Amino acid sequence: MAHEAEVDGVPEQPPRPVKHTWRRPPPYPAAPHPESADAAPQPGTVIQSSVYRDGRKVASPDTLAATFRLLRELPDAMAWIGLAKPTETELLSLAAEFDLHELAVEDALEAHQRPKLERYGDTLFVVLRAARYLDGPEEVDFGELHVFVGRDFVITVRHGAAPDLSAVRRRMEDDPDLLALGPEAVLYAILDAVVDGYAPVVAGVQNDIDEIETEVFSGDPAVSRRIYELSRETVEFQRATRPLVGMLHALMAGFAKYGTDEELQRYLRDVADHVTHTSERVDGFRQALTEILTVNATLVTQQQNAEMRALAEAGFEQNEEIKKISSWAAILFAPTLVGTIYGMNFDVMPELKWAVGYPFAIMLMALVCVSLYFVFKRRDWL
Repeated sequence: MAHEAEVDGVPEQPPRPVKHTWRRPPPYPAAPHPESADAAPQPGTVIQSSVYRDGRKVASPDTLAATFRLLRELPDAMAWIGLAKPTETELLSLAAEFDLHELAVEDALEAHQRPKLERYGDTLFVVLRAARYLDGPEEVDFGELHVFVGRDFVITVRHGAAPDLSAVRRRMEDDPDLLALGPEAVLYAILDAVVDGYAPVVAGVQNDIDEIETEVFSGDPAVSRRIYELSRETVEFQRATRPLVGMLHALMAGFAKYGTDEELQRYLRDVADHVTHTSERVDGFRQALTEILTVNATLVTQQQNAEMRALAEAGFEQNEEIKKISSWAAILFAPTLVGTIYGMNFDVMPELKWAVGYPFAIMLMALVCVSLYFVFKRRDWL
């Protein structure tokens, strides 16, 4: 697609006349059988390569060379080439045929790019981050899609399982009027598929947040880890959706500037509205998870404080018991000490022949014990 938007002030070539009218096709059909095209990509392979003319498929060559040859023979045709994790040789052959910029080719080979829209001459290079929600592990799986759009070609390079481009291709082939609009219509359909794929992810993340809120207030100790993991997925989701808002506005400006079909402009605006809504929902998810994490930390702190308080109370009670035991031990030790002295077997002791020695010893023991008892009682040890 050579004239959808003006990037960095680079002047564009005038668009080819558009004479077709079309209606928006029905939603995407069900996922294809695993053996169908684009459904189960294999690394280093061309998933499907087709040539279209006036909105109808002319041929599906088996090799890239045959596709190039057929496209040269049909000047008004458009090639749609889909690849999954292509080899360097395949991408370099496409770059040589369609004059793709080396920086864009390098990005498509390495993947792990942020969503962006760039123009290299007459070719647009679009990077999208698709997403799908996996019900089993309850997590979000992200894929990466690179799209080269020129005047007579669309090249898609997939890194990951999402999105299902076979459904996009069937949708376009079922509506020749839409496909006849050329590469800009294919780009719109791809964008629409990626954005529509966000809806189940939003629903899945919302359900996870609801479950986490229940787990937080039920005292589940594993909820902190789940909050952290979902927060990371939400951040990744935010990085996938937020740049799309600016990208779609740039495309809308280009569509309006170069007189692209009015219906196509209208539906592209609809996609932009969906992206904006999704981006706002994702921002809300991140804020909600931050608040949940704060509440969980507060509840954990309160629980720890309650446990520390219980331990302190138990220690205090234990200390009181130790005081009582120590007090009685001291009281009982005093008469034992006196009795031990008078029980020594010495021949010369002043008290041995003393007539009042025995009652004196008993009174001394009683006096010491009573004194100690009142001392400990005053100090609340007894």
